Amino acid sequence: MVGKKYVLASGSPRRRELLAMLDVDFRVDTSRSVEEIVPESTPADEVPLVLSRIKAEPYLADLAADEILITADTVVILDDEIIGKPKDLADAKRVLRKLSGRTHRVVTGVSIGRPGEPLESFSAVTEVMFDELTDAEIDYYVDKYKPLDKAGAYGIQEWIGAAAVKGLKGSYYNVMGLPIHALYSRLTHGGHVIA
Repeated sequence: MVGKKYVLASGSPRRRELLAMLDVDFRVDTSRSVEEIVPESTPADEVPLVLSRIKAEPYLADLAADEILITADTVVILDDEIIGKPKDLADAKRVLRKLSGRTHRVVTGVSIGRPGEPLESFSAVTEVMFDELTDAEIDYYVDKYKPLDKAGAYGIQEWIGAAAVKGLKGSYYNVMGLPIHALYSRLTHGGHVIA
């Protein structure tokens, strides 16, 4: 990874924090807007992969020879229904009531762009088991943390992760928004990893 410069095309502070853990030289670029439109027939688990590719396309032509582009999209899926970012605090509370006592999937699609090469994409899936939440716990979390910018209306790194997540199968960092081990493996070992 030495000698390469990375471009993270994401406004997510969590993704910025996670990529910084790899001690790489990167800059954040959110200057290109895209229409995040996915065909209705796309299976829920494939939506983030498609969106990560859509997000990458506007940046590819302008990459310098030593730059590598990284884009990502994360969704929460319960019973094959995508649960996006809540519209408001009341919606956040409704979403958390749906997740309470259930197991859901967090899927992140990641795309890696290199100059002159085809876009490389992969997905990571984490199963997250929530304990039962009381209305008072949900109110406390939403009112204090206001998770309106988070898919599924929660951030695992916040209070709710400690209080409600009783187990997970897969990458913790994937739930934060970037499967950093899988990304590192693909960047350093040519993709010989099953995410």
